[in-house]
Amino acid sequence: MNSLRLAFGFLTVLPLAPVGAARMGPARAYFPLVGLALGGILAGLDLVARQALPPLVVNALLVVALLVLTRAIHTEGFLDSCDGLFGGHDRARRLEILRDSHVGAFAVLGGAGLLLLKWSLITGAPDEERAAVLVLFPCISRFGMLATMEAFPYAREQGLGTAFENGRSRWQVVVAFATALAASGLLLGSAGFVLLGVAVVAALAMGRWVTGLLGGMTGDTYGAVNEAGEVVVLLTGIVLFHFAAGLFGAPLW
Repeated sequence: MNSLRLAFGFLTVLPLAPVGAARMGPARAYFPLVGLALGGILAGLDLVARQALPPLVVNALLVVALLVLTRAIHTEGFLDSCDGLFGGHDRARRLEILRDSHVGAFAVLGGAGLLLLKWSLITGAPDEERAAVLVLFPCISRFGMLATMEAFPYAREQGLGTAFENGRSRWQVVVAFATALAASGLLLGSAGFVLLGVAVVAALAMGRWVTGLLGGMTGDTYGAVNEAGEVVVLLTGIVLFHFAAGLFGAPLW
């Protein structure tokens, strides 16, 4: 249970993980479970808020709630990654920018685009599957983040992400995958499996691209993978539930 506590403490605002925990590898197994908890909170907030507020306002509240619940840790990584990956011209300079606490133009533009995409995609989620999608998308994106941890090396000798190199093993990936797979199937059936598959492919593709630029992943780029994964799941869900049904007269599952 200590690993589960560490996972919640690191990935959420809950003060459960000790500062500077050195052995975070086993906590990786529970990343999708933490995502399910976050998604459940979002779905509950959505259900309550829609009784009193306009849908567009509710959708904005959900985006803000996810930032608060996660301490914006992944969003911060996404912003830093935008600056580092697009602002540098070689590996050393990109890694240097990633360590810089200042916010550059790429981070501002990327952050604005990210939040706008999330808000619009949540707005576009179909009512019939809305609750299931809200529960599922944080779960799947966090498994995608774990997939990049497993598939690609860490780019630095020291850094936040090195804590997840300590105590890591394949069983953690198996447990995390089983959680994400079961949640996907139970909540959305075969459509959930499609969302999971697309998100993992997108995460690995992004990880390969980042590794080509940096020689590996960093804590910031793990966060960027998670943020991109949330967008991918929401976007793929809209394609499945809206456009496929419109083109073919029924969902493709």
